[in-house]
Amino acid sequence: MNFDNHPFAEIAAKVAVGERLSTEDGLLLAASDDLPALGLLAHQVRTRMHGDAVYYNINRHLNPTNVCYVGCELCAYADDPNAEGTWSYSPAECVEIARRDWSPDVTEFHIVGGLHPRWKFDVYVEILRELKQAFPTVHLKAFTMVEIDFLAKLGKLSVPETITVLREAGLDSCPGGGAEIFHPEIHHQIASKKMSAERWLEVSGMVHEHGLKSNCTMLFGHIEEPRHWVDHLIRLREQQDKTGGFQCFIPLAFHPENTKFAHLPGPDLIAKLKVIALSRLLLDNIPHVKAYWVMMGREIAQLALRFGANDLDGTVIDERVTFAAGGAAGKGMTVSDIQDFIRGVGLRPVLRDTVYNEIETVS
Repeated sequence: MNFDNHPFAEIAAKVAVGERLSTEDGLLLAASDDLPALGLLAHQVRTRMHGDAVYYNINRHLNPTNVCYVGCELCAYADDPNAEGTWSYSPAECVEIARRDWSPDVTEFHIVGGLHPRWKFDVYVEILRELKQAFPTVHLKAFTMVEIDFLAKLGKLSVPETITVLREAGLDSCPGGGAEIFHPEIHHQIASKKMSAERWLEVSGMVHEHGLKSNCTMLFGHIEEPRHWVDHLIRLREQQDKTGGFQCFIPLAFHPENTKFAHLPGPDLIAKLKVIALSRLLLDNIPHVKAYWVMMGREIAQLALRFGANDLDGTVIDERVTFAAGGAAGKGMTVSDIQDFIRGVGLRPVLRDTVYNEIETVS
């Protein structure tokens, strides 16, 4: 595509030489309806960074509890402790559930849950410890920045002290959830009781300074506008400049069912692909962008691999957060499914571990 005389001409020139895009560039891209041009620019960047590789891993999700005292407006997952259908698994039960879905090729347990008002700090620590003892070769990616901050208060410790305790118990890295949308005018409406953007970024910085990698996210497709995406991405980029610990950005498509925003339709295909492309173009210092098929939907996630994404997450199996909000992408993909999925858009499947060490490349 020739960008001469195109509204993106100056941006395309920057992309061609690897120059950082400005906030103003981001706002122009976010406001545009020229999806093919966005995709072309984003794919140019992902190809320069990763060639034709698309990463996936063999992982399992574990949600120890759906009991949460916060009650975020956008959440269909967390429930009152006395509500029907809640669960709170003991450390031993977490091991039992993990063993049910475990196989020798599993390299990661992805562990997130609610902020349980009745659990003690030691319960969370013991979940890690018993999982690591039972599965010593499995990487424990556990606890979002929201959970880390909560656990520090629960344990009457500083965040750095909390991270030290969790690392000693088996924590290997952190997922990126809980960021939602950073801009205060939106954050206040969708997650009024959750930690602020400033605190989320501060805690992530402390996690990175203690040698742990983490991911980062943005929840989109609710009441926000494209300008709020740009604000969010620029804040992530600025934090990455400071501490460098984000390894992957995951745009999370909002699922409205069973939330206080159930009247909203959720993001359409155009919004999903635009956010993927915008993310790849603005986040020049975060190596990977994930098309999380569980929340994107399988077909759109596949298309997103040509719009800037270079990672799909993994086999997953038992994910309950999106499922509670009406997610219909399915609850698991086999390795052969994922490999065929990637090959279907002319790209190359690469099996990775959690921190992106390549395990196997499949032609």
